[in-house]
Amino acid sequence: MFRNLKSALFTAVLCAFTGCSTVTDLVVTSIPDHHQGRARIVIDLRDQQATLYKGHARIAVSRVSTGREGHGTPAGTFNVCRKDEDHRSGIYGDYVDDFGRVIVANVDSRIRRAPRHTHFRGASMPFFIEFSPGYGLHAGYLPGFPASHGCVRMPFWKARQFFNAVRIGTTVVVRT
Repeated sequence: MFRNLKSALFTAVLCAFTGCSTVTDLVVTSIPDHHQGRARIVIDLRDQQATLYKGHARIAVSRVSTGREGHGTPAGTFNVCRKDEDHRSGIYGDYVDDFGRVIVANVDSRIRRAPRHTHFRGASMPFFIEFSPGYGLHAGYLPGFPASHGCVRMPFWKARQFFNAVRIGTTVVVRT
């Protein structure tokens, strides 16, 4: 897994300072630039895991949190249709005042109207990779089980790695 003790120590220290729960959150199986072929992502809903491939080589694996009951992540084969490094949800978020203070947290803006003197601030979804309208992969909280509104949440560093590896048109397979 590690080529030498220095590499292992660096990874452990980096993990400690970045808040990763496991060293494998940071480990890249191999270096993507050395592999030929197109990138693709395979998401396993049962195992709550996403795998990034380049050609036939597995480049990275990540824990994920997919859609909870009533907000399932769609299964099937899709293509990346949009990438947005600093995406914010247009539906889920908070109502905040002019000073940015949260007045009402965790709202669905389609259901709950904004209280007077507030405005909607969508939930942050860094490194958003949209693969179906309204569904994508992005950095977010991972409680260890399906908990999202349908998107696929990943650790921040993995979301950035996947974001940098894919292009518009990249295949995303979501398996049940």
